Amino acid sequence: MLSALLWLPALGAAVVGFLPGNINGMRLRSIASAFAAAIFILNIWLLTQFDPANSGLQFQEYLPWIPQLGLSYNLGIDGLSLPLLVLSALLTLLVIYGTGEGIERPQLYYALILLINAGIAGALMSQNLLLFVLFYEVELIPFYLLIAIWGGKQREYAAMKFLIYTAVSGLLVLAAFLGVAWLSGSLNFDYRAITTQELPIKVQLILLTVLLVGLGIKIPLVPLHTWLPDAYVEASPATAILLGGILAKLGTYGLVRFGLQMFPETWSIIAPALAIIGTVSVMYGALSAIAQKDIKRMVAYSSIGHMGYILVACAAGTKLALIGAVGQMVSHGLILALLFYLVGIIETKVGTRDLDVLNGLMNPMRGLPTASSLLVLGGMASAGIPGLVGFISEFLVFQGSFSIFPIPTLLCILASGLTAVYFVILLNRTCFGKLDNATAYYPPVTFGENMPALVLAGIIFVLGIQPAWLLKWSESTTNAMVATLPTDRNAQVAISYPVGDSAIKIASTETNSADAE
Repeated sequence: MLSALLWLPALGAAVVGFLPGNINGMRLRSIASAFAAAIFILNIWLLTQFDPANSGLQFQEYLPWIPQLGLSYNLGIDGLSLPLLVLSALLTLLVIYGTGEGIERPQLYYALILLINAGIAGALMSQNLLLFVLFYEVELIPFYLLIAIWGGKQREYAAMKFLIYTAVSGLLVLAAFLGVAWLSGSLNFDYRAITTQELPIKVQLILLTVLLVGLGIKIPLVPLHTWLPDAYVEASPATAILLGGILAKLGTYGLVRFGLQMFPETWSIIAPALAIIGTVSVMYGALSAIAQKDIKRMVAYSSIGHMGYILVACAAGTKLALIGAVGQMVSHGLILALLFYLVGIIETKVGTRDLDVLNGLMNPMRGLPTASSLLVLGGMASAGIPGLVGFISEFLVFQGSFSIFPIPTLLCILASGLTAVYFVILLNRTCFGKLDNATAYYPPVTFGENMPALVLAGIIFVLGIQPAWLLKWSESTTNAMVATLPTDRNAQVAISYPVGDSAIKIASTETNSADAE
């Protein structure tokens, strides 16, 4: 079953890429959409077969590949990888469906998107460290080409910068994995067969630092973020959705899977430093977004801030914070995809992304009322307004992190308020005001063009009202991960948090009074 999620998009890329050249772009989009829809349906079926109460791996597949190198075809999923798999399949389908008719070199374009989906799925399902690195690096060339061919005016510079940074990221992750295996005396790179407990703490600190720098580039975290504004802004809206909504999640996924879970004792030692880095990323992203005049660059900087929440939650290492981190990964992907898609519509119809030029798009007669309304909803979700999916994720992160890192958490809450500030600036200047009668005759946005944004908005709203549908898949897995952390650091107290008509058993954390004394 898991192999189908990996090889079906690869097959789709091959079929689309080698079709006769006289097939028009709309026919190619239909074929690519059919493959993407099949992948999404498989993910939904997998969701129905998944047992949320089981914290271990499910649907495992294993085949020896190159045993001399310790490389095996070892696949499996749990509550950490499953939500991200479904998110990847959904965004891939919406990106392909939302592509316009006039896309240049459509065969290569759709083939690259399907290859990206295959690589992301492979990385999320890999249970062998070398196999993970293989899929982690497979994304480089497709994304490089998507930025370099279909990007903006500075696309060559942005694409090369992205390539260099992410190549270094992969090399650092590989170096950390090789160091763990060789120093622990293991000839097997299967994740479950490797342990770091026998290694000296200083060695573990070095290996974990190398791993975190590599993953921090991919997320990205401050000060490793400098590739992101250029790549996100110069990339097409579809590519930006894939970059922020899917690719960046490999960094946060690796943060939990390989950082927290493989180095539990060392993780607790460096957790205060990680909380500080996460808080700096959150504040930097929010303040930088406020200073932007380009709405696409504003959304790009906001992404840095929201990814910082995940690091703070992982550093806290409580049950409540960790399940909030997984929820934040998914909610961030949905919200960022909605915002980038709408920015793309505005740029296409109006011809600019400049806040000093945009005005009055909410005008029901000559503006873009539907796109503007959805932009308001996306801004509210990003700011963490209750009733939308962004709220529950951030609330769980803050609630779970406060007892461990109160000051960083309070600063993150302050930054959440700043998020509302820059989105109010964006919405006030873009959606409201008076249109220029001489220039404001924008082409209408068709229902088909609005459809991907409507789907994303609907999911953001539904999961905000009923977050149990998002969080229940990960609870058992995150609880098991927290159980591997040193028990003398904090005491876990189980509570029941009501969500809609059901209740999710999650955990709040309170400092051990004996340790405090």
